[in-house]
Amino acid sequence: MQKNRVKTILEQLAFYKKAHKTHTEYQVWQEGFQPKLIQNEKMMIEKIKYVHQNPVKRGYVDECKHWRYSSARDYEGIQGLIEIERMW
Repeated sequence: MQKNRVKTILEQLAFYKKAHKTHTEYQVWQEGFQPKLIQNEKMMIEKIKYVHQNPVKRGYVDECKHWRYSSARDYEGIQGLIEIERMW
C-alpha cells in the first residue's frame, strides 16, 4: 500500500492499531479471533445460522435468504450464487 500510495487506508489502519501493538505500524485484522473446533452437527448448524444472520443484524436485509451472497438461500431451497457443499 505504501508503494501504491494508498495514504487514506494506511492512515486508518494506523489510527485503529491497538496501543499495545508496538511491533507493527498498522493493524489489519480485528483482535479477538477465537477459533472453535466444530465437534458435532448441532454445533455446525449453530455456526452456520450465526453466519447467515450477520447481514440481518447489520440491517442490510430483513431475512438472511435475501442476502444474495449467502448460503442461507440454499438452505431455504433457493439456488444461491455460489455452489455449497454439505458434508453431513
